[in-house]
Amino acid sequence: MSYKDELKLEEPQVQEDKKKSALVESIQQLGQMPQVAPESNIFCMTIIGQIEGHLVLPPQNKTTKYEHLIPQLVAAEQNAKIEGILIVLNTVGGDVEAGLAIAEMISSLSKPSVTLVLGGGHSIGVPIAVAGGKSFIAETATMTIHPIRLNGLVIGVPQTFEYLDKMQERVVRFVTTHSNVTEAKFKELMFKTGELARDIGTTVIGADAVRYGLIDEIGGIGDAIRELNLAIERRKSGIAGGTIQ
Repeated sequence: MSYKDELKLEEPQVQEDKKKSALVESIQQLGQMPQVAPESNIFCMTIIGQIEGHLVLPPQNKTTKYEHLIPQLVAAEQNAKIEGILIVLNTVGGDVEAGLAIAEMISSLSKPSVTLVLGGGHSIGVPIAVAGGKSFIAETATMTIHPIRLNGLVIGVPQTFEYLDKMQERVVRFVTTHSNVTEAKFKELMFKTGELARDIGTTVIGADAVRYGLIDEIGGIGDAIRELNLAIERRKSGIAGGTIQ
């Protein structure tokens, strides 16, 4: 057997090893398996655990790193084969600026996007949950709305409180702009006392989130994908007719 023939026999094995290596790396880095159907025209992004921002969290924490999500969203926006983006949330919240950055990325996508809250979409997960073109929440899912808090050393000077107030206004403005909740109602939920232990705020369950105007509809994965496919078809029709919906 010649050297070239030996190379030909090794190629499939080398390719298989590369695939396995890529799979393991994907699981280690992103904590998720690749899509079941790579040929799908829908890109599914999961935001789970705590949203990790500028500080690295302890290894035992389940985290979603914003530096992983942003390149994925850029790639989905540029990929012609991807026609819609589905964002599935089960998050306790996390870094405020990182969460807002993800929310802004989702809201500025030119392709149809749908968000689905399963389990929980708490704290800074609220802006992400309302950032899509259409939002769904499971009947048993919850969302905790509370003021912004700081961890660690806080310098008690007026500038610190002004900074917190401005950051909080950014969150309020984003949520009220991208949902049907009024600013007055959202702030009422945010500053409510007596409901959360050791804190102020409100926990709303699926139906309440829809009633307040935070989320569009109660639904699950089937409803979210059905709505996303309809939005994709509407966008195709708009492009064909000379306008983008």
